Amino acid sequence: MAHTKAVLGKETQLSDSLSTVAATLNLTLQRVREVLEEKSVQSQRKRDFPAEFTFYFVLGLSLYRSEPYRDVVKNVVEELRNIYGDGICDVIPSTSAMSQARHRLGSEAFETLYFETVQPVGSSGKPGVFFNGYRVMSIDGTTLKVPDEKRNIEFFGYAGSARGETGYPQLRFVALAECATHVMTGAKMGPASVSEQELAKDVLNSADSSMLVLADRGFVGYPMWQAAGNQGCKRVFRIKGNQNFPVIKILSDGSFISEIYPDCKARRRAKKGEIVEGVERVRIIEYELHEKDEKSKKYRLKTDLLDETLAPAQALADLYHRRWRIEVAIDELKAHLCNNLVMRSKTPELIRQEFYATLIVHVLGQVNHVVF
Repeated sequence: MAHTKAVLGKETQLSDSLSTVAATLNLTLQRVREVLEEKSVQSQRKRDFPAEFTFYFVLGLSLYRSEPYRDVVKNVVEELRNIYGDGICDVIPSTSAMSQARHRLGSEAFETLYFETVQPVGSSGKPGVFFNGYRVMSIDGTTLKVPDEKRNIEFFGYAGSARGETGYPQLRFVALAECATHVMTGAKMGPASVSEQELAKDVLNSADSSMLVLADRGFVGYPMWQAAGNQGCKRVFRIKGNQNFPVIKILSDGSFISEIYPDCKARRRAKKGEIVEGVERVRIIEYELHEKDEKSKKYRLKTDLLDETLAPAQALADLYHRRWRIEVAIDELKAHLCNNLVMRSKTPELIRQEFYATLIVHVLGQVNHVVF
């Protein structure tokens, strides 16, 4: 897909984007109204611009992030009239009126509709969507800059860096991505002080037994492994080079069967012959990649795909390197959709609203090649 900055111009047809949202994600006006009513944020009285218009306006803000409020408002009004008729918004509201409308709407409807509608979309005929019948997913996280406002500073805080704190407060988020399509599902956000591992446990609640999850060394550890396994999904995680695994059985492809334990105490008890809960058989795969400068990089993978005839070590090594697709998806979100800009919103609640609106808009690009 193209990676160019989205701008509003004379030839811009935002209606194409909004109508595609409705068609692709079933975000119809009727469904938006139903969720707004469920969250008790529907318009309580006749307004020139009802709550459902504000919903689509926030999507427009996320799609055209560098454009001023007024231009986005005007464009959304005109194009929604083209789609739904004049009744959705009778006048072009002022910037201050739209800011107040965003506060009335809040974030819950956006989060609900994101989790309801943004799901993996890769078909069985698309290369790379499945491995041995499992949908290939990857988990990773990053940060986004938010405005340097008092409430944002208090809630989100600053992420640390090698040179100290960053210049802006930042939110941290983790998501699952379908490697073949870059669609990010199950995303959870929080303050910069919250670790990716903590957020990832909640994100994995969106995984299921149809999936195979890839993860890098940042998500190593028994709690993360168990959280993914509890959802019934298969796992291929990269592990650190200094971790020790007992060799129980060497397989024909050079990988070996081992065991993992909930913690060191459980390992010691097992060595004494005691029965320990939570012990799991895993398979360890070790290999090297040789770079152009002749330096080699060692990799170690841990998986619960134990049969080397169904999942050979070479095939799993190749599979693991699809994990970088989530980094591409994050780059699309940060650098191309968000243009590496600071988010617009000045309060934590509106940041959450903007965050989930941005993820909805992002999936639109993956499915329909909208130019960002």
